Parts: sequence; structure tokens; C-alpha cells
Amino acid sequence: MSSLITKQMSIQDIYQKTIKFAAQKHTDQNQTIPGTDLPYIVHLSNVAMEILLASERSENFDGKLAVQVALLHDVLEDTPTTYEELENKFGQPVAKGVLALTKNADLEKDQRMMDSLNRIKKLPKEVWAVKLADRITNLQPPPAHWSEEKIKKYKLEAEIILKELHGGNEYLEKRLEQKIKEYN
Repeated sequence: MSSLITKQMSIQDIYQKTIKFAAQKHTDQNQTIPGTDLPYIVHLSNVAMEILLASERSENFDGKLAVQVALLHDVLEDTPTTYEELENKFGQPVAKGVLALTKNADLEKDQRMMDSLNRIKKLPKEVWAVKLADRITNLQPPPAHWSEEKIKKYKLEAEIILKELHGGNEYLEKRLEQKIKEYN
């Protein structure tokens, strides 16, 4: 989809087109939210909801770009979808945003998050906002099988994300800060 077409479409139409694509890709993988039987699209729509609320409370915020990136943010990492497929269907800005949010599996596990954050910081603030919204959404009560150590590490990662993406979106930063305080 070219940028011109995207600009002419309503955010509702963009949301519908994007969520259908993402839902099908994740459903094809039988993906659920970890620790639940809920379809993965619930997570993606929750991230998009954070983005929609942030767009109402943020000046100069491209909600159309951000909602597409939010709904697609895990599609490269978790499905056989290619960058080229995303670029052809949603345009280069969306594909680049999703790619930045995708962990590089060729790196050591402990290097992946900082690599992704560094790539995110080179892109528009809307991509930063999606990373913040994703972690806000993920700071739910941890799965029962997680160890105390894993829970602490996850909270520390959230603190690093908040620090590294400071200045990306004030509304979402405050939301993430609150979620970190409440997380155990």
C-alpha cells in the first residue's frame, strides 16, 4: 500500500485491514498469548489500544503509522511473513518499524533487546511508542511457571526500555512507569 493511499484511508479502515492481516498470520501459527489460551490477536489489539489512546494525547503523532506497526509488531519475529511482504502490503515506513521491533535471532540472547532499542531510536517516535505500548501490555501478572529471577529480569528490561526510549511519548512513558511500579 503506498503512503498516498494510507493517507487517504481512515484510521478505522487501516486498523481493520491491518488487524485482519496480523490475525491471520498469527492464527496460522496457532499462536496464543503465553500462559493462556487466548488468541495472540488479543495482545496485538491491546498494544494498538494503547497507541490509539496515546495518539489522542500526543501532538504531531502519526496514529495511522503507529497503529499499523502496533498490530504488526511481532509478525516478522513470530510468523513466516517476510519484510518484503510487509513492505509491499503496508509500505516501507511500516515495514521498517516492524523490522526495528523484531529481535535479531543471530545475536546472543542478552544482546537482542539493546540491538532492537538502538534500531528503534533511529526511527520516528511512533515506533518508540509501539515498544513502550508493547511492554505496558506485557506487564500483566506473570505466568505461574515464571521463576522469581525471570520476573525480576523482565521488570529490569522494562526499566531499560523506559530509560532508553525516554522522550519518545510522554503519555506512554507515564503509563509504563506506573506499570513497572505495580509489577511483581
